[in-house]
Amino acid sequence: MCDFLNTGFISLPGRIGIDTLVSGCIDRMQLLCTFTVMNVSKVVSYQAADFIDVKNVKQAVSGNLLYKDATELFYEMNFGRYLYVFRYGVISFFNYSSDEISSFFEIIRPYCRNFFTPDFNDELIVETKAAENRISHNKIEINNENPEVLRMIMLNVSQSVTLDYYSDQTEKLLEETNSYTQLLARRGRLIISGRKLKKFIGKTLLLKNRIAENLYIFDSPPETWENEQLDRLHNELKKNFDLQDRFRDVSEGLQIVKDNLELFKDILQYRTSLLLEWIVIILIAVEVINFFLGKLLK
Repeated sequence: MCDFLNTGFISLPGRIGIDTLVSGCIDRMQLLCTFTVMNVSKVVSYQAADFIDVKNVKQAVSGNLLYKDATELFYEMNFGRYLYVFRYGVISFFNYSSDEISSFFEIIRPYCRNFFTPDFNDELIVETKAAENRISHNKIEINNENPEVLRMIMLNVSQSVTLDYYSDQTEKLLEETNSYTQLLARRGRLIISGRKLKKFIGKTLLLKNRIAENLYIFDSPPETWENEQLDRLHNELKKNFDLQDRFRDVSEGLQIVKDNLELFKDILQYRTSLLLEWIVIILIAVEVINFFLGKLLK
């Protein structure tokens, strides 16, 4: 076990010294075994599309379907892998290689609406068989590989990714709104058609509705209501990813866009009503002129 006990370089004062040293060697070997047994994997989530047809995805994925509803599919795959597919365009992988992820994108592409290069992604290192549950900035340690625990981890990583995507969409809406606001400040007039403004309002409302439907930011998933461990894990992961603060930033950005669009709408309505008033005045003037011309011609 410890060969240096038999060398002449260490002199031990009797049986007590040998027992102490042997005990220390055993403790170190047990500690080494603990580190050796711990498994390290990774959860990676991608925003791959605006929408995934989860109803028909089941036909393309062969795995043990552990959970399903109208918006989510959670699979246990072979070789200790897990797959999570969300209707709002996010796909989450546990213990997948990069090549396996690329291959799955090709499988799921036909079931996606507006599939795009998955530039939005987030990941979390997962260490299983740890001594205790612990979460740090980019790593979580769990003492068992319970599918429900892994599902909660994958859910929160996916929520983080889609918040990045929604934040990017909100920034684009803000930039477009600011361009019209700056023109209004410089020229004193709004250069946007009513049709374009309606499309702009539609995009903003659609994004707000999608966020409200798809994110568990302030409400916990139903699975956590009767499971204290899952509820604690979910809340700790929300804090780790700053989901609530990031959600507020997106909501405030969308509210700014909405307020600006309401102002634009009022300006366009005023401009339209003013135009109608001038048309009425011109028509009345024409009628008056026709009346007097008729009198003069008689």
